[in-house]
Amino acid sequence: MEVVNTIGRRKAAIARIYMKEGNGAITINHRAVEDYFPLSTLRYIVNQPFEVTETEGRFDVNVNLTGGGFKGQAEALRLAIARALCEVDKETYRPLLKAKGFMHRDPRVVERKKPGQPKARKRFQFSKR
Repeated sequence: MEVVNTIGRRKAAIARIYMKEGNGAITINHRAVEDYFPLSTLRYIVNQPFEVTETEGRFDVNVNLTGGGFKGQAEALRLAIARALCEVDKETYRPLLKAKGFMHRDPRVVERKKPGQPKARKRFQFSKR
C-alpha cells in the first residue's frame, strides 16, 4: 500500500496526515500521540475511526497539526483519519464512518465581534435617561 495523504479541518485547526500500513504508531508534529494529547478523552476522539472500522494497529499515521486548540485539533485529526480510511477501502469503511458522523466537517466557528458591541451578541448596557 502506498502512502495516503488527506486533510481534516475543525474551527481553526488543520490536520494534514500521511497514512501507511504499519503497527499503529501515531506521530503528531514529531511527537507521540500520548505526549501531544495528554488527556485520554482527546486520544479517544483521535482513535474513534480506527475503533469503528476495527483497524486498530494496522496503520501508521504521521500528522502535521496547526492552529486551533486541543479539542479542535483532535476533531480535525479524526476527520482526516476517516477520510484516509475511505481512500484505503471505500466500500467497506465509508458506510460505517458515515453512520457515526465522522465524514462530516463540522462547520461551526466562532462568530465575529460586531462594531459598537463588547462581544459578538452582547450589547452595552442600555440607559433610558
